Amino acid sequence: MSTLFEKLTDKPLADKMRPEHLSDVVGQDHLLGEKGPLSRMIKSGKMSSFILWGPPGCGKTTIARILAQETNLHFESLSAVFSGVADLRKVFEAARQRRRMGQGTLLFVDEIHRFNRSQQDGFLPYVEDGTVILVGATTENPSFELNGALLSRCKVFVMNRLSDEALDKILAKAEQLSGRSIPLDNVGKNYIKSLADGDGRYFINLIESVFQYALPDEILDKEALEQLLQRRLPNYDKDREGHYNLISALHKSLRGSDPDAAVYWFARMVVAGEDMKYILRRLMRFASEDVGLADPGALVQAHSAWDSYERLGSPEGDLAVAGLVIYLATAPKSNSAEVAWNTVKRVALETATLMPPKHILNAPTKLMKELGYNQGYQYDPDTKDSFSGQNYFPDEMKRQTFYHPNERGYERELKKRIDYWNNLRQKLQKKT
Repeated sequence: MSTLFEKLTDKPLADKMRPEHLSDVVGQDHLLGEKGPLSRMIKSGKMSSFILWGPPGCGKTTIARILAQETNLHFESLSAVFSGVADLRKVFEAARQRRRMGQGTLLFVDEIHRFNRSQQDGFLPYVEDGTVILVGATTENPSFELNGALLSRCKVFVMNRLSDEALDKILAKAEQLSGRSIPLDNVGKNYIKSLADGDGRYFINLIESVFQYALPDEILDKEALEQLLQRRLPNYDKDREGHYNLISALHKSLRGSDPDAAVYWFARMVVAGEDMKYILRRLMRFASEDVGLADPGALVQAHSAWDSYERLGSPEGDLAVAGLVIYLATAPKSNSAEVAWNTVKRVALETATLMPPKHILNAPTKLMKELGYNQGYQYDPDTKDSFSGQNYFPDEMKRQTFYHPNERGYERELKKRIDYWNNLRQKLQKKT
C-alpha cells in the first residue's frame, strides 16, 4: 500500500521506465534476443554464473534483476565499492540458509573489479557448490581486472553502449509515460543523444531535466539546451582500459596515415583530461619507430612540438601538438631502423665475445703496435671516392646486412647511398 508521502511525490522518470521483462531492455539483442545466450539460459532453466562487461548505463543491473525474477531466484545485490568481507559472509550465509529451504540466490555484484584478488577468491567455493549464481558487473576488461580462477568459472558477456536507435526507443517510451512530446527540435534531440554517449541512465536523466525545466509551449534549441544542461566528463580513467584504447586508436590511425582519425582520437584524449606529456612521449616514440628515417624531420618536429607545449601550456600549446599529430599522420612511414635495431641486438648478444678486427683498433702503446693494432687501417678521406671498403666486422664473423631501407620518403636517398657504397665495395674486393 502506498504511503501518503509516496502519493504526494512523483517517482523519478528512471523508476517509471525501469524494464520489467527482458523484452523491455533495449540495445542488447545479441544477448537477449530469441537465440541470445541469456534467453537460452532462462528457457533451459539452467542458470550459471557470468560476468556482464559493458559501459555505464547499458542495463547490467536491470538484466540481473529481471533474470532473478524470471528464474525464481532470490535477488541479492552488493556494490564492491561499499562492501567488504563481512558483507560477503552475511550474503553467503543467508544464501546457504535459503538453499536448505529450496530457494536459490542470484548474487549481483556491481563494480566487481573493485574487489581485490583475495576477495575475488572468496567467491570461488560458493560459486562452485552452487550456493549462489554470481552475476558480476564491470566496466573494465575482465581479462585484466578479474582473477583467472574466477573467470574460468564464469562466462563473460559483452554488453554494448546504447546506439542512437536504442536511445530513440527510450525517448519514445519517456514521451509515452509523460503524455507529451519532448520540447526539443531535431537538432536538440540529436544533441542530448550525443551528450548521453550511449549511457541510457544518463540519457533518461537528461530527458527528465528537459521535461522539468522547459517552459510551457517552449521548444528548446541547442543553445538553450547548453545553458540548461551540464555536460558530464567523458567516461575515461587514466589507469584503466579506456586510456589504452584511445592511445591505441591514435597510434594505429597515425600508422594508417589518416590525419582526420588521428587528430580526432588526439582530441578525445585531450578533452578527457589525459596528461599531455604522456601523449607527447607516445608521439615522439612514433616519430622514431614508425616514421623513422623515411622522414628524419619527424623527430625534430616532435621535439619542437613538445618544447612549444612546455612554453605555452594548455590550451594554446595544444595546437602545436595537434599540428604534430597531423604531420606524423601524413609523413612517409618506415620501421626499417627499428627492424634493424631489433635484429642487431640479437646478433650482438650471440657474438658478444668477438673482438673488433685489429686494423680498426687504436694503438696508443708499443705493445699494442707490436700486436698489430691499427696495422693496415686506411683513412677513408685519403682514398679514392673517400671510401676504402675495409671490413669493420669481427674477423670471425661474416659481413651482415641489418638495415634495409625502403623506397619511401628520405629513405630513397639513403638507399641510393648504400647501393653506391656496396657497388664500390664489391669492385674493391674484386681487385684484391
